[in-house]
Amino acid sequence: QVQLVESGGGLVQAGGSLRLSCAASGSFFSTNVMGWYRQAPGKQRELVATVSSYGSTNYADSVKGRFTISRDGAKITSYLQMNSLKTEDTAVYYCNIKFRGYNYWGQGTQVTVSS
Repeated sequence: QVQLVESGGGLVQAGGSLRLSCAASGSFFSTNVMGWYRQAPGKQRELVATVSSYGSTNYADSVKGRFTISRDGAKITSYLQMNSLKTEDTAVYYCNIKFRGYNYWGQGTQVTVSS
C-alpha cells in the first residue's frame, strides 16, 4: 500500500509563487516516476511535470520555464516549485507515483491564482 500526502497549496496573486510537496510512504520499487498533475473545473486531468528516480524531468509546455519539479530520493518526496503563476494555473494539483504498472494518487491540493 502506497500513500501520497500533498501540501503547500493555497491562494496566491498572479505573478506569485507557491511550492507544493508530496511525501510518499509504503512499499514501492526504487525505480519509479513521481509526478504532478492538475485538474481545473470542467476540464480533464492533465500532466504538469514528472521526475524519475534517475532525475530525468518532463514538463507540460504550459509550465516550462515557470515550474520546477524535484525530488528527495532519501525521503521519497517530490516538490513542485511554481513561479510566475497565472490565473489559468488555478486547479486541484495531484501527486502521482508510478512503478511496475502500479499507479497511485494523492488526494489533491487546491491552488488558486487570483488576478
